[in-house]
Amino acid sequence: MVELTVLVAARDEEESIGEAVAALRSAFPRAAVIVADDGSRDATAERAEAAGADVLRLPRRGKGQALSAAERAAPPGPLLLVDADVRGDLTPLLPSDKAAHGLRLAVFADRQGGGFGIAKRVARTLIRLRAGVETREPLSGQRVLSAGARDAVFPLAPGFGAETRMTIDAVNAGHLLDEIELPLRHRATGRDASGFLHRGRQLLDALLAAGPLRVNYRGERLPLVGWAVALHEPLITAIGLADDRWSGEERGFRAHLRARRTTGVLKLVGIPLVALVRTRSLSGALLVGLSANVLNQLDTRPGRALKVYLAAALVVDAPLALAVLLAPYDLREMTMLGDGGSNGLGAMLGLNSVDRFTGRGRWVGIGALAGLTLLGERRSLGELIERTPVLRELDALGRRR
Repeated sequence: MVELTVLVAARDEEESIGEAVAALRSAFPRAAVIVADDGSRDATAERAEAAGADVLRLPRRGKGQALSAAERAAPPGPLLLVDADVRGDLTPLLPSDKAAHGLRLAVFADRQGGGFGIAKRVARTLIRLRAGVETREPLSGQRVLSAGARDAVFPLAPGFGAETRMTIDAVNAGHLLDEIELPLRHRATGRDASGFLHRGRQLLDALLAAGPLRVNYRGERLPLVGWAVALHEPLITAIGLADDRWSGEERGFRAHLRARRTTGVLKLVGIPLVALVRTRSLSGALLVGLSANVLNQLDTRPGRALKVYLAAALVVDAPLALAVLLAPYDLREMTMLGDGGSNGLGAMLGLNSVDRFTGRGRWVGIGALAGLTLLGERRSLGELIERTPVLRELDALGRRR
């Protein structure tokens, strides 16, 4: 019989984690308890180990990423997710028929602390819009997942968006959702600055988590925020978003041309066509199409495409504010540009270059971008950056190791 595994995400919980682990081991004696230490600066990891938990020491990332790392380390089977500060009997959360359940959430019998309920109402609305179900406690961290529901929801959305997206994914995959009222208690946040900051992060993370997500090179699932570039460049961004939504396994011009009907071919034809209409110039269409493609080729590591965009934008006088706003989230691996964002930003550089350069200067730019495109078809541009000392250091600046 496959046994339950308990996952606990903890950060700076040295005062309570030992008691929490001991209580979980007593309540679920046959379950393994894995504590994901999310970059604690105190003795959380040591006290969890002393209480009998298996501990993953992780860099500070966020709740969703910590739980996803713990899930990868867990054996197959159902999971119980628990917040480190929760106290009370969680055994009623386990279904009597383990084969029948999908996702079961604990509802606190008594409200403790909190703000004005805005984050909870927004999360409840997002779940209703995306999955068609009503929930009482959409942000509850006390959850039991069957093996099937586990496969449907992991890796989780990052940060505090994990619970909202977990419910959406489980229900949309056809799993049952139950909410069980339990007499639990936890360390409540109040109506002070730290409490409002915490709930503001919950709200932002839930909004991002309910949108399109993609798995990055680390195997983490991140929100795509390229749609924001549509504020500046709607049509070309929309073409890139189609590639985000429906792209296949093809990579590079040759692969897309061999496959013929792919979203990559749509970009190959559609972006230069839009640019041709906009610039009424063949050279302008080439410059915009190649700029969009090169920036897209560079978007293989956090912050890389945005750094190149910002550097080039200073030269061609392209908009800076949106890229500056997105860069910290991209570098911290909380979001991704995706094809919509990188193609849209690249096209913005190209369109501003058309306005700034004429004649020979424009064709020099086309030649340089065409050379980078051909190089990227044969070798990874990212690999070349990582092999060049100065570029490697600039590329890694601000990114977590």
